[in-house]
Parts: sequence; structure tokens; C-alpha cells
Amino acid sequence: MRTLLVADLHLSSDTPELNQGFYRYLEHTAPGAEALYILGDLFDAWIGDDLLDATQHPLNHIAQEVIKRLHTLSSDGTAVYLMHGNRDFLLGERFAAACQATLFGDVEEVELQGVAALLLHGDSLCTQDDAYMAFRQQSRDPEWQAQMLALPLEQRLELAKSLRLQSGEANANKADAIMDVTQQEVITLMERHGVATMIHGHTHRPKVHTLSVEDVPATRYVLGDWDSEHGWDIVIERSEHTAPQLRQFPLTALPEA
Repeated sequence: MRTLLVADLHLSSDTPELNQGFYRYLEHTAPGAEALYILGDLFDAWIGDDLLDATQHPLNHIAQEVIKRLHTLSSDGTAVYLMHGNRDFLLGERFAAACQATLFGDVEEVELQGVAALLLHGDSLCTQDDAYMAFRQQSRDPEWQAQMLALPLEQRLELAKSLRLQSGEANANKADAIMDVTQQEVITLMERHGVATMIHGHTHRPKVHTLSVEDVPATRYVLGDWDSEHGWDIVIERSEHTAPQLRQFPLTALPEA
């Protein structure tokens, strides 16, 4: 048996090659896996599950394609788990139910083929970015979310576009280290949950990091973001020496199922 994890696909109407590559991944690589975990930012922006009613909006078509394939994957026996990212934090239970998926909280402790691991999107680890952390706290507030979802769909779409532009401009002026995780936050969280393996995305800095947690060797796996040519995943195969494997692959030559 095997488990797959992906993050930071940022699907949108502006990423046709990437979208098609992910559809093929769900049809070619994911079938037969015990579980598929999508650790946030499945979409580049998600402004509420009522987008599923907006049949004329380009993202509606993409969402329906994703739903169809995830529903098929789940129906065929692969458990599907979704997690919010910093771009799709308004992803809701309606979308998850349509996919036959489970929507996780911000941090989840799981067992993956015998490996105890802590899963999260990763943005909550970037504690040096004060401006983003303030926005994150606001955007996760249920009252704020309710106010946003009460706005007309078109107004939310414009707001999302504005926020993306503001984020891009702000990030261009931030020191590189500020937008990466805070090492002490990583260690503190792993200590709190008593795990030696952490998997996340968000930073777009794919790498396998070794560290020490309470004098025990530990590993932090960072998933990469997908683009028009390449995808990233982590695969965990059940064996006597199970260890997550971080993979990059061309969208034209996907890993075998």
C-alpha cells in the first residue's frame, strides 16, 4: 500500500497545462493509493462554495473537473483528504462532500503507512511575517468569513483579485527569510504533538530537512508547488524501512500508479 501527498497546485483558469497535468495525475498516478492528501492551495483562489453554482465562471468548470476525478478516486477506494491553504481558506464542506473527501483542520496528526506524521499547509509556521500572520488570524475568524461569504459573488471575486495583487507586491519587498518557516515554531509544534515527521507545503521551497526534536532525530518534508511543466508529491510505501520520498516529475511523464 502507498500514500500520496501534494500541495500548492494553485489551479486557475490561467493554468491550463497545470490543470490538465493534475487531472492526469488523479487518473494515472493516484488510483490504487490508500489515501491522497492535498495540503492546501488546491486552487489559486476560492471565494466560497457557492462558486459551484456560478456555471459561467471559468473556475467553476475547473472545480467540476476536480470534483469528478476526486469523487471517482474516492469511490474506487482511495481516501481523499483536503486541507485549507492561504489561498483557498474558504473551501467548505459542500466542496469536500462533492468530492467525497474529508476536510481537515489546520494541523492534523496522522499515521501514514506506519509513519506518525504531522500535516499542515505550512503558512502558520511563518511567524516572522507579522503582516501575513495578522491577515491569517483575521481570515480564519468565523465571523470575518461569514461577512465575506455574505457579499455578492462578483464582489468577492474582485476582492480576491485585489488581495492577490497586494500579496504579490508585499512579498516582493520582504526579506527572503521572513517568508520561510521559523525553525523554533517547527520544533515547538513537533514537540507538542510528539512526532518526528512533519510534512507541509506553502513556502514553494521543496526540500527534506533534518533536525532534532527533544534530542531525537526528526525530518521535515516540504512539498513543492506545481507549474505548467512539473509536479511534486510525496509517496510513502509500506515496508520495513518506510520513509517518505519527495518527488518532482514532468507532467508529461507522471509517476506510475
